[in-house]
Amino acid sequence: MATSTVQLALQSRLLSYGIGESTKLVPAPTANRGKRVACRLSKLELGEMNFSGRSRKTDQEVSKRTHRLKALPASGISLIQTAKRVPTYLFRTDIGGHVKVLVEKTNGKYIVLVEVLPSEHSDAHAELVMLWGLFRSDASCFMPLDLNRRGADGQSSTLETPFVQGPSDKVTVELDFEASLAPFYISFYMKSQLVSDMKRSEIRSHRNTNFVVPVGLTSGHPSPLGLSCQPDGTMNFALFSRSAKSVVLCLYDDISVEMPSLEIDLDPYVNRSGDIWHAALDCSLSFKTYGYRCKVATSGKEELVLLDPYSKVIRSVIPRQGGSKLHPKYLGELCKEPGYDWSDDVPPSLPMEKLIVYRLNVTEFTKDGSSKLPDDLAGTFSGITEKWSHFKHLGVNAILLEPIFPFEEQKGPYFPSHFFSPGNMHGRSSDPLSVIKSMKDMVKKLHANGIEIFLEVIFTHTAEDAPLMHIDNSCYYSIKGGDMNIQFALNCNYPIVQQMILDCLRYWVIEFHIDGFVFVNASSLLKGFHGEILSRPQLVEAIAFDPILSKVKIIADYWDALANDSKEILFPHWRKWAEINTRFCDDIRDFLRGKGLLSSLATRLCGSGDIFSGGRGPAFSFNYIARNFGLTLVDLVSFSSSEVASELSWNCGEEGPTTNNIVLETRLKQVRNFLFILFISLGVPVLNMGDECGQSSRGSPVHGARKSFDWSTLKTGFGIQTTQFISFLTSLRMRRSDLLQKRTFLKEENIQWHGSDQSPPKWDDPSSRFLAMSLKADAEGSQTSVSDNGGDLFVAFNSAGESESVILPPPPTDVVWHRLVDTALPFPGFFAEKGTPVEDGLVAYEMKPHSCLLFEAQKLAEI
Repeated sequence: MATSTVQLALQSRLLSYGIGESTKLVPAPTANRGKRVACRLSKLELGEMNFSGRSRKTDQEVSKRTHRLKALPASGISLIQTAKRVPTYLFRTDIGGHVKVLVEKTNGKYIVLVEVLPSEHSDAHAELVMLWGLFRSDASCFMPLDLNRRGADGQSSTLETPFVQGPSDKVTVELDFEASLAPFYISFYMKSQLVSDMKRSEIRSHRNTNFVVPVGLTSGHPSPLGLSCQPDGTMNFALFSRSAKSVVLCLYDDISVEMPSLEIDLDPYVNRSGDIWHAALDCSLSFKTYGYRCKVATSGKEELVLLDPYSKVIRSVIPRQGGSKLHPKYLGELCKEPGYDWSDDVPPSLPMEKLIVYRLNVTEFTKDGSSKLPDDLAGTFSGITEKWSHFKHLGVNAILLEPIFPFEEQKGPYFPSHFFSPGNMHGRSSDPLSVIKSMKDMVKKLHANGIEIFLEVIFTHTAEDAPLMHIDNSCYYSIKGGDMNIQFALNCNYPIVQQMILDCLRYWVIEFHIDGFVFVNASSLLKGFHGEILSRPQLVEAIAFDPILSKVKIIADYWDALANDSKEILFPHWRKWAEINTRFCDDIRDFLRGKGLLSSLATRLCGSGDIFSGGRGPAFSFNYIARNFGLTLVDLVSFSSSEVASELSWNCGEEGPTTNNIVLETRLKQVRNFLFILFISLGVPVLNMGDECGQSSRGSPVHGARKSFDWSTLKTGFGIQTTQFISFLTSLRMRRSDLLQKRTFLKEENIQWHGSDQSPPKWDDPSSRFLAMSLKADAEGSQTSVSDNGGDLFVAFNSAGESESVILPPPPTDVVWHRLVDTALPFPGFFAEKGTPVEDGLVAYEMKPHSCLLFEAQKLAEI
């Protein structure tokens, strides 16, 4: 028959839907014909069949069926949204007419109205019959409509229902189904029979396929990605996958079982817009979790049930056992994101130059029994909440959390498998809602005490079991040859990946009130699809100018978890990005072990102008001595074998543990020197968990060698004096913020460099190990500065093995020098809040080997 081309006026968007390779359905007896067919299955009947439509008792019989329908995309369909938002599907037939199907839920039932619209090719004298059946994920196997009606071979028969003549030459069939059956698809075609010659002809879509309509399942929306609850009471699912040939939505009502309770094939002509697969389900359905199975040509892992990359609430499930590849590790929770009362939360919003940061691992911070926390709090966000006073004692006003995302357990937290939720191991129980609440409680508590929270994030690579690999490898990941170390590198500057990262960061800021992010392996953020360096990387620029993200702290960290080293590069900062200053760490370590140039030390003390002078300033330099990878602070002064040569450490005379008092005294001075230089330098000091109490990894630089924080060591002699020294240094930085906490670089007139005898430093002598500097308070505020906060500062550094006789510069009129720090003196005299005045007429001060000095000019009246 000829098929006419029909222009369709659509109130929403055009969709296509279809089925192919259809065999004839088994006709029902004439007694079952009528205007309306009610399909009601009892709970017992539903329990006997699985959701693909096969009876569990008759699997062997079902496999022998000869009458099958294949569901393949084919027919054209328009989805029209009416005023009541009733899904209406408009098909073209292969004889040029139209079939309109309306699906409406009312009084606990779904009403399906099938209406055949007349056309110039229709015959008014023909009797029209609809042959139909129901299916879910497998179109080749229909759901039983009436388990009491089976053929001789045990098959569930389908139904044949005549159309009824309506007004305006329309013929209709109306069906109703119990809501408990949903979601399902109704598949049908029609037969016309001429009264004159009893000739029968089949009517299908213009693609010669069956008509298929979802019931209890609508097409949904392509935005937002992930799971979202809609105003009409439905749950919307949206997943990006360009390379997926098919996507199956897997629903579970029991997470302890391996197989999904229900699988729904998403039709590419109805449930796909561009590269986004989407569907919407009734929220009243009793499913608990969900995932996806994707058939991707490059993956070969279509049997895996994958976690939605945008899931906000994820639930851990039973780990894969016995080689099973069907059981996922995580599933998305089918629930609305929990609300939280942030009414009293006021983010500190500290200026960058005021920050003092403490880096920690959520689990290891309170996991040890020495924390004396209950088992359900130890190693959790709640444990941090309980220990917030430790940060206040140190003077810390920001904490940096190591990655909190779910991760590959064998490789550690720097190999994330998901980005939109905290790992369930960080909460009191495995309940993800409890974990989310405890994290928000932690943020709120720390904010109330003036402490900001930063997250370390890794978007440059994922774990091997990350769902992105199997959802769309070609779009999410970069093409970089066969290097196994980088085959899981995310293509961060690809539009869909960039969108995911921006959505993720905004989510943490909006929903968790996070104050900033440190981007690990930041140099990879500058790379394109083939690993090329981009002159203007889209992601870095987008973050810098995002209306939400540009208002929080964004910090680039060049450390690479894959290569276990740092790769510095000229970073396009747009005057928004700060950086973890690896050069500061290297140059300070070099100086204190007796190597390096004085000019390098001076540059780091003044805020690393060689890096941050291009429109940023010293506040954008995040300085550190030791971090969570590499040697701890104590190990830096205890180990220097060839195995750790890259750490630029010095063992002070003996390798490893020792009882040599001279070596131990030198090590103690070196620890003080490191801390002193960290806090006296311009920039943001970053402390590392455990360094305040001397925790050691026994010379191992790997992350896995780190131990849990031992709270009992805070009460040792080392722990007491080190924590008190850090508290003194943080207080000093705040009190002398005019010189030590500056957003801009020091003016030339505010700083003067000295040798030990007040002559210019020996800049050109690579063997010189002494440097001193005078920091002068601004003239316009000098009177106030001296009376309230103190006057000029004189600082000296001696990394040589011999003493130096230091000539102090003459102090300003009516003031005298006070010694605040001499790291060579015994505890508690090596530092003092108000300082010790120098003796009258003292011209030279003997500076011990491997030590640092700090003098402050104070008024005579204060003595």
